[in-house]
Amino acid sequence: MTRYPAPLAAAAVALAALAGFVDAVAWIELAGFFALFMSGNSTRVAIGVATGDWGAVRIGGGLLLMFLSGVMAASVVGHRFAGRHKAPVMLVVTVALTAAACAAWWGHVVAPLLLLAFAMGAENGVFNRDREVTIGLTYMTGTLVRLGQQFAASLMRVPGEHAWMPYLTLWLGFVCGGVLGALASRASLASAVTVAAVVAGILTVVLAVVTERVGRVRRV
Repeated sequence: MTRYPAPLAAAAVALAALAGFVDAVAWIELAGFFALFMSGNSTRVAIGVATGDWGAVRIGGGLLLMFLSGVMAASVVGHRFAGRHKAPVMLVVTVALTAAACAAWWGHVVAPLLLLAFAMGAENGVFNRDREVTIGLTYMTGTLVRLGQQFAASLMRVPGEHAWMPYLTLWLGFVCGGVLGALASRASLASAVTVAAVVAGILTVVLAVVTERVGRVRRV
């Protein structure tokens, strides 16, 4: 997070907010399942197996498979556009969210939510280097760990005393996105997912512009 130029760091916060928005919508619609918190979905699957709740197993398993498929799709696109992959990967996210919005407007419920999981899996490939995620956009546990570590370093007056601020900003972006997602879901699933798709499209363009400008500066 701290290694990226300010424009890309700001884009990361916006993407974290999009992730929080989508996860809040999915959790409300699926009554306790997530579009991006796969540890929670895995736990729900495990409990479903233990208690014989096969409906929960099917929903959780479907979300896990779609999330994994999104990660794989982003990896393929990232490999194809190595070194300039951010906007192309984000385009995959936008297409998936647009498909989810269309399915929701057609009256489907399960299909849009599965597509949300696919989109969030793909979003993890935006900030990726050497097949490793450099900024976790869809899971905040690691961000909070880094926040705690850097805040402790600040208290001990270790050099880089303000290094905790980017992690706090990323987490706050996610939480704010979740608040907005919960509010948007009051209207309808279709309208909430449409908002997510529009925002993703805007962020795709922003990433294309920002990465091009950053690349020009580095070449100079």
